[in-house]
Parts: sequence; C-alpha cells; structure tokens
Amino acid sequence: MTKDKCFYVGKIVKTHGIKGEVTLRIDNEDFDEIEELDYFLLEINDKLIPFFIENITFHSNKSFVLFQDLKTLEAASQLVGVTAYLPLELLPERSGNDFYSYEVVDFILVDEEKGELGKVQEIIEYPTQSLIQVIKEGKEILIPIHDDIIKDVNREEKKIYIKAPVGLIDMYLEN
Repeated sequence: MTKDKCFYVGKIVKTHGIKGEVTLRIDNEDFDEIEELDYFLLEINDKLIPFFIENITFHSNKSFVLFQDLKTLEAASQLVGVTAYLPLELLPERSGNDFYSYEVVDFILVDEEKGELGKVQEIIEYPTQSLIQVIKEGKEILIPIHDDIIKDVNREEKKIYIKAPVGLIDMYLEN
C-alpha cells in the first residue's frame, strides 16, 4: 500500500512500560472516526509495513499500543520515531458540506462574488483553524473552513462554493 492511499495518524514517540508497548501520539482528528482497528501501517525505510495490534488503549491524544510479535522493550524501542498510517478506506464516507482534507484537493473553489478562484492546493490544518489554500494569479489565497463560509461541496462537479468575508480575497490579490 502506498501513502497516497492512506492517511497520517501520528507518530510513535516513546516506549510504554517494559512489555513492548509503545506510545502513539495521535495527530489526526479523523482517527476518531475509525470503528474497527486491527493494525497500523508503520513507515519503515520509506515503506508502509502492517503491524497488527494485540492490545490498544486510548488516553486523550495518544494511545498505548502492544503489537503482536513485539513483546520486549528492545523491540519496541526500535519503533520510536516511526510514523503510523491507516488506509483511507477505513474512514466512513462523508456527505454534504463535511469533507476530509485529502478528499477536496484539486476541487475548484468558487466564491459567490469573485467566481472561480482556482484549484484547492491543500488543506492547511492549524490547531484552531483549518484553511483552504488556492493559488490565483500566482498569489496564495487562504480561506477559513467554517460553516458560515462553505456554502456547498459538490462532489460530482468537484467544486466547493463559498461566500468569503468581504475584502478577504481582495487582501490577497492586491499586492
């Protein structure tokens, strides 16, 4: 499996206890949507390798994971710093104006007043606000993802319709 068919979950930050458990820091809010979890894909030497879960417990934004066949502190310490992924197919389908970040890359962003702004380059995730990034006329435009701004996500047309706050788009295009 390749990374483009997966989503980033987090990173193994340390060992936990003496029986081979690791602490996985969860950096992706979409992870909460997963209902059935049997394994993680760990990136080792630029390859995604499945590691099957024997036991997992959750605490806030981290989980303590015991993988099958890794029963020693030494084996677990080899995984510290490794990133964890899961296949996109494990995420439940979203509808309406609710979307996953990966899902809308390359959609056309259309403003009610300014018209087509360009293709969504990426969704930038900040702790307090996620932003849609588009490039128009060689200039970056960042649009907050908010219910008052996103008016419609049309998956068939691959378009996101917005009503940007007055002056926001002009602020990016003026200089």
